[in-house]
Amino acid sequence: MSSGPHAKLAELGLDLPEVVPPVASYVPAVQSGQHVYVSGQLPFAEGKLLATGKVGAGISAEQAKDLAQRCGLNALAVVDSLVGLENVVKVVKVTGFVASAPGFTGQPTVINGASDLFGTVFGEAGRHARSAVGVAELPLDAPVEVELIVEVA
Repeated sequence: MSSGPHAKLAELGLDLPEVVPPVASYVPAVQSGQHVYVSGQLPFAEGKLLATGKVGAGISAEQAKDLAQRCGLNALAVVDSLVGLENVVKVVKVTGFVASAPGFTGQPTVINGASDLFGTVFGEAGRHARSAVGVAELPLDAPVEVELIVEVA
């Protein structure tokens, strides 16, 4: 039985979605040398934003964590479409943005939704540096956005 990233996703009951088309003037990812830089991914599924609003006011931290996982899954789809998940050597850096209501300080827990996904899919190679930042607004009123940098073979 395979233990690669696609098998791990299947074990989680997750399928890689279609790559979400950019919502402005950029590309989903760029490879430079041995690194792939994935543009910020919003929690889209089947062409629709799964939620809008602020975390801590209408969006719970637990819901936002699930949305961050979806952002992470979308980022993996981008990597797979460009270089193949089997070529990922290391998840290097994750940057998560959380549209936060005043007083909400649980950004790290929210972005764990993406971080935990990467750790499960890639094992030790999924452990990464990270920033989890609270912001006033995100594109399309999304609650969460996740960027990803991976090293590839």
